[in-house]
Parts: sequence; C-alpha cells; structure tokens
Amino acid sequence: VTFNTIFLNALFILASMFFSILIAIALSEISGKYFKKTTQSIVILPHFISWTVIAMLCEALLKTNNGFVNNILVALGFERINFYQNADVWPALLTILRIWQGAGWASIMYTAALATGFDQEMYEAARVDGATRGQCIRYLTLPLLKTTAVMLFIMNIGKIFNGDFGMIYNLVGTNSMLYRTTDVIDTYVYRMLVESTNVGQSSAVSLWQSIMGFITVMFANWVTKKADPDSAMF
Repeated sequence: VTFNTIFLNALFILASMFFSILIAIALSEISGKYFKKTTQSIVILPHFISWTVIAMLCEALLKTNNGFVNNILVALGFERINFYQNADVWPALLTILRIWQGAGWASIMYTAALATGFDQEMYEAARVDGATRGQCIRYLTLPLLKTTAVMLFIMNIGKIFNGDFGMIYNLVGTNSMLYRTTDVIDTYVYRMLVESTNVGQSSAVSLWQSIMGFITVMFANWVTKKADPDSAMF
C-alpha cells in the first residue's frame, strides 16, 4: 500500500501539473473574452462533481457487457476488457480521471500567475523581433510559470503519502481484485478499523504517514533551494 500510495500520487502530481500548465497556456492564448470565459468554466466544472457521481458514471462506461468503452472496443475489432477484474489498467484509469477532475481547477493558479506577472510589452517586443508563438511560450511564458510550478510541486509532494480516500474508495470500493494496484494507505487504515477495529495499529500507520510526508516536504524544499533558491518555499 505504501508503494501504491507513492506511485499513484506521483502519477497524479506529474500528470495534473503538466495538463494544468497546458490548459493555462492555452487559455492565455485565447483572444476572445467570452469564449475564454466559457472555456475556462467548462474545464473547471468537473472539479465540482463528487467522486460518488463519477464512480457511477464510470460503472456505466466500463461495464463488461454493455459498457460504452467496451462497445467501442468491440466495434473496432478488439476484445472486451473486464475493468473491474483487471487491476493493471486502474493506475492509468485513475490518472485519467484525476486529470479530468482536477487539472482545470489547478490551472487557475497558473492562469493567475500569467495574468498578474506577465509583461505584455515584452511579449509584443518578442513578436516584433520575429519570435513565433511557440518561441514566446517557450522562452517567456514557461519561465514565468516556473516559480509557481515549483511551489505547487513542493506542496503536492507533501501529500504524496496521503492517498485520496474519497476517490479510491468510491471508484474501487471493496473490490479486492483491484487492491494490488489501487489500495493506498488511507483505504488500508479505514479497512483495518472496519474489519479488525485495531485502533492502535491504525493510529501507528497514520502517524508514520504524517512523519514521512513532513520529511518529504523538507527534502523537496532542500533540493529546490540548492537548485534554485528563489523557487524554494523557505
């Protein structure tokens, strides 16, 4: 469960950060005011959908017999996949769901950094000098987002030992066939309390989880301070 917690959170952090920055850059490149606001509202909307509702949608989409995904696979000539008995596909599924649910909301921070810290005159000067849109993004926009990205990365690293209980439990539940790749520390502690009522062991695991999270934050900040002191949190 420790490996699953770290591995899944690493996937979530890296994938969400990448797509959040991508969304923020895409929104910054949109010129139409109303179209930009509408697009931003659409990408943020999934954040307000509970994991219980998402789990129900996933069950309808991923059912073996009449699921939407399996119907498409059959139409394309592939075999059906029993998603709820195949643990190997769930890290990718969970990552996709996390991106869909959270990347738009996380992009707000990057969008705000672009809106408050970007000098439009520098952008226009680069265009006059012949820079393409891609070069402007690479040499102006991305460096501007670096400090915000590093700060959010360190904050997320601090939660790398905390599994998303609401997400995992709603999507996986008590399906023991998926525990091999989806069981995280939080769901493990909950299951220990429910099944064995071992409060002492559950408390010990939770304490160890908190201590490791603190050590991880300190280590990530130390590495960042060595590499780029301006990007460190303290």
